Amino acid sequence: MIMDCSQYVGPCSCGKDHELETKMVVVEYDALSRFEEYMAAVGLGDKRRTVVYDSNIYALTEGKHVKADQEIVLPAKGLRSEDVLIEAMMKDLDKPEVIVAFGAGTIMDFGRYPAYKLGIPFVAIPTLASSDGFTASICSVILNGQKKSIRMKAPALVVTDLDIIKGAPLRLVSSGVNDILAKYISLVDWKIATLVSGEDYCPMVAGLAQEALDIMRAAADKMAATGEVDHEAMTMAQMKSGLTMQLWSDSRAASGAEHLMAHLVEMKPPRFEKAEGIHGECVGVGTFACVKEYHRLAKLRPTARAFEPLTGDWVKEKFGERLYDGIMKENANDVLGTFDPQNIVDHWDEIVTLIDTIPSVEEMEALYKGCGCKYLPEHIGIDPALESEMLDISAAIRNRLTLIRMKRVLDFGE
Repeated sequence: MIMDCSQYVGPCSCGKDHELETKMVVVEYDALSRFEEYMAAVGLGDKRRTVVYDSNIYALTEGKHVKADQEIVLPAKGLRSEDVLIEAMMKDLDKPEVIVAFGAGTIMDFGRYPAYKLGIPFVAIPTLASSDGFTASICSVILNGQKKSIRMKAPALVVTDLDIIKGAPLRLVSSGVNDILAKYISLVDWKIATLVSGEDYCPMVAGLAQEALDIMRAAADKMAATGEVDHEAMTMAQMKSGLTMQLWSDSRAASGAEHLMAHLVEMKPPRFEKAEGIHGECVGVGTFACVKEYHRLAKLRPTARAFEPLTGDWVKEKFGERLYDGIMKENANDVLGTFDPQNIVDHWDEIVTLIDTIPSVEEMEALYKGCGCKYLPEHIGIDPALESEMLDISAAIRNRLTLIRMKRVLDFGE
């Protein structure tokens, strides 16, 4: 399947003129045999290229490597998306005109970050489909010790060879399922935020995220029922979801309260030091926790209470000295202070209707189990006793309006 991304660009009913850096997405078996053809199609065939791998992927994909003017093979052990490591690699670049990242999520940041800094194109060759970041312009990177999601470079071309993708361990397939099923929460969060605060919203971008969710849900149902993995459908769902981040210049459609669980695990605040899991697994835990909490809240009737900023004492207690300054800075202009909390109460019936579109707790749990997904705190090393507060803590990591964050200005009489 080849997706011409031009169909999504241009003036939109939302009032924005959408743009995409990604011109073409290829999801096919034996796709790398035609890599030069695809590079030529997007105008990059004659550009001087550096191809970046990690040592594991370089060994595993022997015989599938693409032509390069320079190859950089980074040690896989200890490799992480961190500004210090990426900038150290940049010193070894030999005047590339295009950077090709061949690998998984971390390696993609070693492509998009320097490409952005150098003002050159970036091409992605994913080797698994465990998250939707491959077509995104968002770089989740550790800056000055704190995890940040920042806009960097999106790939001009994505070439996904399903012969490589199908070799991924089942754990990574399940992680990819988790990352897209999370849209049940992120889309509802976005719609609720628009309803109560007037936040900008785009039906086309939300519709593309919903399309990705529908594709993944059908594939997940099939996997749960038969054990069969539809790699093409699952990979295309990831690619479509990632495009929403480019189109909106933000991860809003793809990431809500549930995704902050992944940041919490990576940042390891007090009591969460032993938490460990790949991105989709952590997101799955966040999603299932949100499913339970949103359906619980839907049975209640809140009243509004005055907005109060997060206190330094609370932040210090929950995040510790190491993360204190970053969390306080992130929440300095709290989105909760930009609208009347009574708006949430006034729209509560509509919010409940939106929550009703989220599958039930029982349905989600059965689906997670059928697809071998991780979805409980203990699956990623979090003490189950922390479940009642982990969503509230993670909501402070990003100043984004979600139903979890809104709980701070609501009283449910509990």
